[in-house]
Amino acid sequence: MVSTTGDSALSVADTDDYMSMTVPEPASTTCRPKTSFQRRARQKREAESRAHPPSKAELVHQAELNRDEALNTALPVTSKGFQMMTKLGFKVGTALGKEGNEHARKEPLGVLVKEGRAGLGMEDERKRKFRDEVTSGGGGQGAKKRETEGEFRERQAGKSIQRRAEDLCWGAMRVLEGFGCEDRAGGEEVDGKDRKAKQAAKKPTAHINVLWRALLWDRVEKEKETRMRYDLHQSLWRDPACDGQDDEEQDIKVWGTEEEEFEAEDRELDEFKSLEPAERLERMVVYLRQEYKYCFWCKFRYADGMMEGCPGISEDEHS
Repeated sequence: MVSTTGDSALSVADTDDYMSMTVPEPASTTCRPKTSFQRRARQKREAESRAHPPSKAELVHQAELNRDEALNTALPVTSKGFQMMTKLGFKVGTALGKEGNEHARKEPLGVLVKEGRAGLGMEDERKRKFRDEVTSGGGGQGAKKRETEGEFRERQAGKSIQRRAEDLCWGAMRVLEGFGCEDRAGGEEVDGKDRKAKQAAKKPTAHINVLWRALLWDRVEKEKETRMRYDLHQSLWRDPACDGQDDEEQDIKVWGTEEEEFEAEDRELDEFKSLEPAERLERMVVYLRQEYKYCFWCKFRYADGMMEGCPGISEDEHS
């Protein structure tokens, strides 16, 4: 029989006497206490970091860096998963599964982070379209030509000229409408758009000069839209049990009883609209000079057809 008295005595001697009143001396440390200057510098850095928190873009960028670093870091040896794989026979540099499999994967699958909110496969479709655009000429020689700075400026200047000519056309149409209303009124001056619209609506659109017929069509479309909005508003609060007679009388006071009839298609107007704005404006200017002795650029109506004092027909002659 083996005695364990000596072993127990040794173990008791090795353990600390918790009943002892001796206090062990603190271990010497090489760490020096910080000075007041160092404490103030540390407090200043902490205050600056709190006063200037990182922006959203910086946080996103830092999260991307942390993610990439984590994906590029191998599984540490101290991790529980690596230890379990080692017990199952895994060795660093070898593949999982049966030995001798040449097609076995030695590295884990790579993670492709999807940016944006597009659906799966959208990026491949964009790449395909871009590749088709580049190779549309055949053999890679038909790459899309990039617009130079001069060409861009020229294109923008052309658009600006087109918009200005279109605005001038609408101004010339209003002048023509005013002269046309004066003729129908027997030379009497007509003021206000409402009176012009009523006088123009009394005649079918086919008998209105095509030079300013588009102005009437535009006004009619706006009036129809206003009427539709009015009817919709009335239908929202109108009581279904009411016979609506009072409402109809009110509508007659507002809109009148006469209904305008316009042709569904106007080929003559469509052909006129298909012309360039500059050509349409030139026709209007010439018509104003011939019929009313009025210069669109001078904004003046002359007494005779000679129009003495007018520089010419074009705008450049008046500049």
